[in-house]
Amino acid sequence: MSHRPNAAFVALLAGTALSLFLSAAAAQSYPNKPIHVIVPYPAGGAVDAMARVFAQKFNEALGQPVIVENRAGAGGNIGAEVVAKSPPDGYTWLINTSGQAIAPGLYRRLNYDAVKDLTPVTQFVTTSLVLVVPPQLGVNSPRELIARAKAQPGKLNYGSTGIGSAPNLVGEMLRVGTVINIIHVPYKGDAQLFPALFTNEVQLAFVPPQTGLAHIKAGKIKALATTGLARMSSLPDVPTMTESGVPEVQYNGWVGLFMPGGTPRDIADKISGETSKILRMPDVAKYYPAWGVEPVGNTPDVFSAIYRSEIERFIKLIREAKIPQVD
Repeated sequence: MSHRPNAAFVALLAGTALSLFLSAAAAQSYPNKPIHVIVPYPAGGAVDAMARVFAQKFNEALGQPVIVENRAGAGGNIGAEVVAKSPPDGYTWLINTSGQAIAPGLYRRLNYDAVKDLTPVTQFVTTSLVLVVPPQLGVNSPRELIARAKAQPGKLNYGSTGIGSAPNLVGEMLRVGTVINIIHVPYKGDAQLFPALFTNEVQLAFVPPQTGLAHIKAGKIKALATTGLARMSSLPDVPTMTESGVPEVQYNGWVGLFMPGGTPRDIADKISGETSKILRMPDVAKYYPAWGVEPVGNTPDVFSAIYRSEIERFIKLIREAKIPQVD
């Protein structure tokens, strides 16, 4: 009886071996031309500034130009779509915030699949939002704030930087999770939100540390708690929401790197490893206090699990909070 292998099976094995060989060869020679980094926000903003610091370090580490391009619009979706539809060869990157995980629930339709068309590579940094109130409100903890809201239903306003923004979604975590009646007041941005807090036009907000720290230190607003799993190094005396007895409100924002879906794993692993090295450099770490962030540098597998979990979480929250989807 013959035991000669089936020709089709032999061809399949040969094809698989060739694919693995080509992938390994590509990773070894990668990169051999300029890399384009898409930042889906305007130049001069916080994400753009961070991206340019990392781009310079990748340039030095990889020996190829790493060019930052700003493709702003549609809440970051225009830039994300550019990367999602680019060749999966490791030469087009997306540096985006946790808004990338919010987009599938917030937008009625995306021109790309947020899971299949993007490869999560690594998180650069993570950060919390800070629950702040005007000093004149006279509350000193999240539990006191919740008690005030329950005693005065519909009387407290919470500000955000727009419908569907992270501060809006975290405000909804507070409203839905603790069953209080507070009114959302959206503003165009931090420049409009902070004066409203100073004058008690809104009585609370969840703000990013990079814009809120100076106002907190100046006493213009009072920090009650932070939303992360751990206290912030830049606000060590401010407890987390969980420590304050409000575990319903937990949020860690991030800035991370994506490549097009189907990018060879060896390339993603290479850039993840280089990121971990860059994050430990003193001339990068010096920015963390001003940015209000903590370094991460996780693997593609870990970041992918976080990304998928957060997409599901925000889809559920947006539905429960009845936040209208954006066309």
